[in-house]
Amino acid sequence: MKKFIVIILCIISTLSYAQTGIIRGKITDKQSGTPLSGATVEILGIQNTTVTTDATGKFKINDIPLGRQSILITFLGYEAFFSEGILVTSGKDVQLNIGLTESFNELQEVVIISERGKVKALNKMATVSARQFSLDEVNRYAGGRSDVARLVANFAGVSTADDSRNDLVVRGNSPTGMLWRIQGIPVPSPNHFSTFGTTGSPVSALNPNLLANSDFLTSAFPAEYGNALSGVFDLNFRKGNTEDYEFMASIGAFPGAEFMAEGPLGKKGGSFVGAARYGVAGLVGAGGTSAQPNYRDISFNVDFGNFSFGNITLFGIGGTSDIEFLGKDADEDDLFSAKDENADVYSAFGAFGIAHTININNKSYLKTTIGASVAKSTYEEERLFNYGTPEETPLLFTDVDNFESRITFSTLFNSKISRKFTLRTGLLYESFSLDANLFDRDRQGDNDNDGFPDLTTVYSTDGTYQIIQPYAQGRYRLTESLTFNGGIHGQYFSVNEEFAIEPRAALSWAINRSHSLNFGYGIHHQNVAAPILFQNATIDGDLVQTNRDLDLVRSAHYVIGYDVKLAKKWRAKAEVYYQDINKAAVERFGSSYSSLTEGADFGFSIDKPSLVSTGTGYNTGIEFTLEKFFSDGYHGLMTTSLFESKYEGSDGIERNSPFNNGYVFNLLGGKEFKVGKNKTNIFSIDSKFTTAGGRYYTPVDLASSIDAGYEIRDDANAYSQQYDAYLRLDIKFGFKFNSKTKKQSHQFYIDLQNVTNNKNVFSREYNRLTNQVNQVDQIGFFPDFGYKFQF
Repeated sequence: MKKFIVIILCIISTLSYAQTGIIRGKITDKQSGTPLSGATVEILGIQNTTVTTDATGKFKINDIPLGRQSILITFLGYEAFFSEGILVTSGKDVQLNIGLTESFNELQEVVIISERGKVKALNKMATVSARQFSLDEVNRYAGGRSDVARLVANFAGVSTADDSRNDLVVRGNSPTGMLWRIQGIPVPSPNHFSTFGTTGSPVSALNPNLLANSDFLTSAFPAEYGNALSGVFDLNFRKGNTEDYEFMASIGAFPGAEFMAEGPLGKKGGSFVGAARYGVAGLVGAGGTSAQPNYRDISFNVDFGNFSFGNITLFGIGGTSDIEFLGKDADEDDLFSAKDENADVYSAFGAFGIAHTININNKSYLKTTIGASVAKSTYEEERLFNYGTPEETPLLFTDVDNFESRITFSTLFNSKISRKFTLRTGLLYESFSLDANLFDRDRQGDNDNDGFPDLTTVYSTDGTYQIIQPYAQGRYRLTESLTFNGGIHGQYFSVNEEFAIEPRAALSWAINRSHSLNFGYGIHHQNVAAPILFQNATIDGDLVQTNRDLDLVRSAHYVIGYDVKLAKKWRAKAEVYYQDINKAAVERFGSSYSSLTEGADFGFSIDKPSLVSTGTGYNTGIEFTLEKFFSDGYHGLMTTSLFESKYEGSDGIERNSPFNNGYVFNLLGGKEFKVGKNKTNIFSIDSKFTTAGGRYYTPVDLASSIDAGYEIRDDANAYSQQYDAYLRLDIKFGFKFNSKTKKQSHQFYIDLQNVTNNKNVFSREYNRLTNQVNQVDQIGFFPDFGYKFQF
């Protein structure tokens, strides 16, 4: 550590030569997407930095001093836009794409300043329970591991199930309720080591260096989003530099080694950006296991420019991952393996698309996207029966081979009918092909009398199905202070031939320039997770998929929010919500099981055929956010969530869900210090403190487990016990240096995660080797690190 600091101080002394940077971008109408020609762009406090946009809405400002800068954008008849804390470096141009909101009255003076408030979503149709996030935030916050999912876990109402994975629990919902979208179309879970039906994993495959500002929604989302119950990640890839070639090389404990390139393409204003990464977490001992994880991924976005027939972009993301667990190397603290197991794990995914956007006139555009995606996961486990005895016998215990592909067609028509009314309609069509197989000895009998549990087919399916989602929504400014967003979403699921109609509505009342009150309502549906939906039951000697007729799970969201601007760059927000859930999958006979409890692990329950759609549940709570947006060299964020999450199985007993932590509290803050001879370099300190109520769990029935030889939970007392409260403190130190050489910069960070080495509980589970219930703790203290070179 001392040597690391000495090296950094030496670099500080040599990288103090003053340089300047560039800000470029495009200004458009926020509702129609039409470029605004003649808009004024000004860097505040810097002379000779005022420019106007060209006929395509583009601008470029050269010779901007390095460091944090503020920008003001004005255009006659539109609300002015102001943003502070934009970081200008010598290694990379800053690229901004800003949408301006037209004033309510045509001849109204421009007096309203629309700040780049992160609590508001980029999607103009999203009114409540939504906010945007940026690349700067992903890289800034302590403990984030360059993972957008772990970033949004700092927001009110959101948490991760545990430190080992990035599954998101949104307002008490199962992580299976999440929807991932990239460039406007749904994609499979963009994570390494992701498994069939899940939405998270230990390592993210999303490269934040390719992300533009994006949205995260937690409730009552607009009509264009469907087949989700809890939250939506609406991710956008940024465009590459349209004038200069830029490169980046980096290495970090979790993201791995990375190389990125971007630059202009063709003569029509096109660009490309692409990156490749190779994981190194296993080399530095990260991940909660002695096994070495291997993973690699690519991401790209190619914009071919603007032609008379419109704009075409090609985008994609893909990755592979593998790990081998050897029982001889496992220890008692291993989160994922045991001494009597050997396992091989492999996963791969890819999502690619081509999008065409054409401006029909200066008020309307049509965007059509065709996409294809694949996701594959395999798991093969060998179990050493009678471990450590002369009768030790290795047998195939679990064999999983899942492959899913989908073809996606999306079309969206957006029209700004007037300055008060914007209409958006569209259609999403997805066709899935599925070849999924799971064979397992877990919890199986010995019907062939060979002394070992039989290898049984849990599910085996090979077929296709479709999901079709039409929608229409509109935004109407009733008055200057009152805005209504409303729409209707339809969802057809071909497996059970069900069609659901979902109304959505939201109302925003700007009481004055500092206070606003928001209301949201929506009906949402989602199909039961595929590993449950396609399970097999043996009937008269034949394998039958008895869950195919399960209804879509239905959820009604109700939200009230209050937003207040307290002072310069300070904002407070409170939301109260209630979510009513029905048609969840439960067992036919009286039991505590519900599909609402699935989804926070690598797999699903394997003994749940013949389910019915009579389960219910609810989530209710209040959230509070106090945020200091970055300015004057510092930022801060405090979020508090108090909530209750309950469900009922077929036994009619109301129980805690496994995601009913009760409370989550986050406190984040950071400070930047200008260093170097010309104060153009930055030293930063960031910290994060999180505490949350412990997760509820079902206790182990030790006597029954010993008799059976495998773990049996006391389902009559499901989720009746609670782990100790979660607590974690992270501290991050960063250095940003602008090189003497033009267009070069260096960034270093060291992120000390769980600095108190707190032993947060991972699980309490039956140990079949000792016939005891063991507690396994989550990862203790771990130092993450990274270096980035931009040139």
